[in-house]
Formats: sequence, structure tokens, C-alpha cells
Amino acid sequence: MDSLSQIVLGGALAAAIAPPGHRRAALLAGAALGTLPDLDSIPIGLLTHDPVALMTQHRSFSHSLFVLPWVGWLIWWLFKLRGKRVAQSPQRWFWAIQLSLITHPLLDAFTVYGTQLWWPLHPHPTMGSSVFIIDPLYTIWLLLACVVAWCWREKALAQRALLLGLALSSGYLGWSLLAKARVDAVADSTLAAMGLQDAPRFSTPLPFNTLLWRVVAMTPTGYVDAEYSLIADHGVMHYRAYPSDVQALEATADLPAVQRLQWFNRGFMRARVENERLVLSDLRMGLEPDYSFSFEVAQRQQGRWQAITPVQQPWSAPVSGWDGVKRLLAAMWQRIWHSSDQPVRAMMVAPIAPAPATTDATHGSP
Repeated sequence: MDSLSQIVLGGALAAAIAPPGHRRAALLAGAALGTLPDLDSIPIGLLTHDPVALMTQHRSFSHSLFVLPWVGWLIWWLFKLRGKRVAQSPQRWFWAIQLSLITHPLLDAFTVYGTQLWWPLHPHPTMGSSVFIIDPLYTIWLLLACVVAWCWREKALAQRALLLGLALSSGYLGWSLLAKARVDAVADSTLAAMGLQDAPRFSTPLPFNTLLWRVVAMTPTGYVDAEYSLIADHGVMHYRAYPSDVQALEATADLPAVQRLQWFNRGFMRARVENERLVLSDLRMGLEPDYSFSFEVAQRQQGRWQAITPVQQPWSAPVSGWDGVKRLLAAMWQRIWHSSDQPVRAMMVAPIAPAPATTDATHGSP
């Protein structure tokens, strides 16, 4: 999640657990601890300039449930030795510190990026993909709770605000899981009708909401994607098919960068060849055809693929400037309330078109 969400989550948790007389100090400590795991980019950046390594090592050791409890214990022990607030209420501060740290990777695990909760073990990163990386409806309750707690400090109102903010934000995460389950059920039935019942797929909400979702499924020749509104859409999804150079991807499957990306994103990649270079794009983040993470990983010479030092391509963002953001938000708002087989990206430059009166489950079938 974004830094603000992690800061207010850590601050709210620590302030709710610490003694009332320590509330402002706990807000500041929890905010610092809540953002601490994301500082892993500093040591990683000092050790490597490989963009694939930078992406796939983020949210690893600093987000591990095997590592953070020990970090929390060490911080608690050091501050307890100082003989001040932590020493005055060691048990409360122990849990305030631990939960401020541990909830950071747990919250990140709700996003689609992937969080290595079990590092140094090597399962695929956890990607709950039920909330977007920035979601105001999650963050606002915690932010308001922290403001109230800062202003009213030791009063009962501060504690009630903190508990309410934590309950509402946690309830929103619960709602996101229910929404995702509904979208996945529709996706599964539609893909089954298209003969893709066994296709790897994922779903993730579009920016800033949990009402409008995107589903991507891999096919033998590429992938299909669809958007689905929990408000406006009923029945099957309208999938659109896109090609991927699966032959080039298979030919380079043994290259280290390709293997690393396959593990990190579970194979949700688009492969294409540009100027005899293989470019892999992570399909989980972005809007077709522009994705946030695209890497040149191999060079074809005399018909043979050879590994190269990975190069990250600049991201061609689907919007630029405030006008672009407004168009994106307006298109998403329309799409939430109106059914359409047009993707949000197309709706940014063209009026919304109503969905057809009858729906073909094989629409977009490869």
C-alpha cells in the first residue's frame, strides 16, 4: 500500500495499544515503524542496479514474518533499556511495536504487487489483489482517527476514534475480499464457457475503488482481459484477446531474468520482440497497452537468444497531468455505473457505449 496508509495504520495501532499518557509519542513511533519496511529499497539499491532485482527483491527480507518480529523485539529491548516510556509500560509497548511492524506486510499482501511474507523461503509472493495500492476509502478512517487521537490525546474520545478507525478500515478490507470473490465467480463461469476453465488468471480492482475490477487470464497465444462493475454488470464478462510472443518466451525460459520474473509475477507477463530484444511486461499493474513494469531481458543474435543485463523501459503512463487524471477518474466513474464492453482506457477518449442487449460468453475468445 502507499506510504500514507502504512503510516496511519502503524500510528493508529500503536496509539490504541500504548497507555493514554503516551498517545502522541505512540502515534509518532507507530508512523515511523509503519513505514520502516519500505526503506528496504535503500540497501537493495546500494547492492544492485539490476531493475529486475530491484523489483523482485523489494518486499522481501524487510517484509518477512520470520524477520520483523525479531526486529520489533530488538527495537523494544533497546528502548526499554533507556528507562523511559517503554520501560514504564513494557508489555503495551511490546505489542504496539510488534503490530506496527507486522501489519505493514500484511496490508501489502492485499495488493497485487506481491509480498514475500515467508522469506527466506521461496514460495510465490503473496498477492491478495483485493485492494489497489492507493484506496482513499481504506486510508481516510485511519487518518481521521490519528488526527482525533493527536488532538484529544488522553481523553476517551481519542481511544474510541482509534478503535473505530481500525474497525472501519479492517471492515473495508473484508468487503474487498467479498467483492473479489464475486468477481472471481463471474470470471470463472465466463472463462469456462470460453474453454479456458484451467487458464491461470487474476483479478484486481482498478485505481482507488473496489467496485470496478479487471480480470486477466492467460491463453495459449497470449491473454484476455475484461473489466467488471459490481454495480452495473450482470452475467458474463466481455473479454478482449491480446497476443503475446509465447515462442520467444519459451525459448528464453532458462534465462535467469526470465525465471526470476516468472516466479515473481506467476507468469502473468506479455512478451514481445522489439529491435531483436525480448521485452517482458508485468500484466498485473497498468492498463492495456501500457504497463508499469517492462524489462528488456534478452537479445536475439543469428536466431539465438542470449541473456543481457536487464533494462527497464520507461513507463508510458495512460494519463499525464491533472487533465489526464480527471479523464481517467471520469471514465472509471461512468464505467462503475454503466455497463459497457469498452475498456476504461477507450472511454477516456470516446463516449461510453452501452453493452449489447445479448451477451455472448465467447466474446473475445482466442
